Amino acid sequence: MMTDTKSTAYAALVLRLSLGVLFLAHAGLKIFVFTPAGTAGYFGSLGLPGFLAYVTILAELGGGIFLIAGFATRWVSLALIPILGATIIFAHGSKGWLFSNEGGGWEFPAFWIVVLVVQSLLGDGAYAVQWKTYFKSQQTT
Repeated sequence: MMTDTKSTAYAALVLRLSLGVLFLAHAGLKIFVFTPAGTAGYFGSLGLPGFLAYVTILAELGGGIFLIAGFATRWVSLALIPILGATIIFAHGSKGWLFSNEGGGWEFPAFWIVVLVVQSLLGDGAYAVQWKTYFKSQQTT
């Protein structure tokens, strides 16, 4: 078996960008459609503290931006997994497997977790803000 190392960095880039946009879209949904207060109310209806809605929105916004930039991609990918795990446990798990079920099953969040693990294994990919380079440049200015 052979991996095409010439395209691996670009594969990681495409995956990273699509994940980042997806997280921004989900944050946008919570901000502009459901509203932060509505999202907090929904979290409360699940038995969760309402403030976790705001934490989730910030994590999705920050995570999306960091993924798009390629900043600390491995760590950001891993840090976002608990959010999706919580959606399975608290929101989608009881709806069955298929996401097309009423209320959405846990198929999509589970797949999203797998993709985040893959991203963390692949790393930043092409055109990424390098963590070490960023901090090194900050020390010299």
